[in-house]
Amino acid sequence: MAKETATYISQLVATNPVASDSVSVGDDHLRMLKTVLKTQFSGLSGTTAISASEAELNLLDGKTSLGDASGPGSATDNAIARFDGTGGKTLQNSTVTISDDPPVVTVGDGTAEDIAVKFDGNAKDFYIALDDSADKLVVGEGSTVGTNSILTITDDTVTLGDGAAVDTSIVFDGNAKDFYVALDDSADKLLIGEGSTVGTNPILTLTDDTVTVGDGAAVDTYLNFDGNAVDYRIGLDDGTDKLEIGAGTAHGTTAAIAIDSAADMLLGGYINFQDEQAIRPEIKDYSESYTASSGTGTVTLDLTNGNVFQHTASGGNVTFAFSNPPASGKAGSLTLKWIQDSSDRTITWPGAVDWAGGSAPSVTSGSAKVDVYTFFTVDGGTIWYGFQAGADMG
Repeated sequence: MAKETATYISQLVATNPVASDSVSVGDDHLRMLKTVLKTQFSGLSGTTAISASEAELNLLDGKTSLGDASGPGSATDNAIARFDGTGGKTLQNSTVTISDDPPVVTVGDGTAEDIAVKFDGNAKDFYIALDDSADKLVVGEGSTVGTNSILTITDDTVTLGDGAAVDTSIVFDGNAKDFYVALDDSADKLLIGEGSTVGTNPILTLTDDTVTVGDGAAVDTYLNFDGNAVDYRIGLDDGTDKLEIGAGTAHGTTAAIAIDSAADMLLGGYINFQDEQAIRPEIKDYSESYTASSGTGTVTLDLTNGNVFQHTASGGNVTFAFSNPPASGKAGSLTLKWIQDSSDRTITWPGAVDWAGGSAPSVTSGSAKVDVYTFFTVDGGTIWYGFQAGADMG
């Protein structure tokens, strides 16, 4: 009698039973084969037929697991697919394709249908999906593609929200402070604010064609321009209720322009018009700068220093020169206060001066006597029209 004892296929002897064995030995062999098959394929406990072909089963040749602890790409990685977790795992043919030249994971097979990755949460579900009917990539809440869209990508456009009457925001969760960029849907405003609740502490608000900085709180609100050498600011000094434009970042310091609620303007420095016009000004309580000099020899009255001059004679006669008049076609003038020396001095005027009456007036004789002269030109100093406005005033 030739009958082995076997529990697994590897223990079977291909030549058993032999022809001389009895029928009962053949019966024993059949029962043993049933036992070997049920033991070797113990996981096949259902009634569903296995339909995989030889070629499909051969795809498993050399593969030892669905996931290999050695990691993808390693020399010992014999996995046909890699999934983490202990739940169900499904790899559907033609739905997920993995290639390695170049490395690409493709979801879908090009048919006209929605394709989604769904996250089945305890309280809420979320999805990342292709809404194929709308040709959009959608990130949303729920499990139905196209509903409750949080983020939508179409062509060159990224859209936040799904048009529902709810606030939509991006919140930046900081260590000490949070910030947000949001649509306040109830107010129809775009906000940039501090905190995580839409509508609180807005720093910048856009409504229709209006941009608002600040939220009405009793704090300074301003734009800072962080320069390399010098900083500048434009803002509301809430303590003085003035709009300031100034140098630096601290309100109330180095203010170039301050505007109050009556629209009155206070200048912290001068305005250089660069020879441009100041049209229709009403001037009140104004002054003019003047340049004082003394001595003898040639004295230049430079109009870039102002239009009023004073010269005290000292030690000798004086020759005056005029420089930097306005360009031809614009009127320019200067006034000179002359103070006589303890000795009588003479004045030599520029040859371009055309005096009233045809000749220069005499200098008042006597110590500390004062004469006043005025001049104006309209042709860039080619001709200066001269007048003695006052004499013997000391």
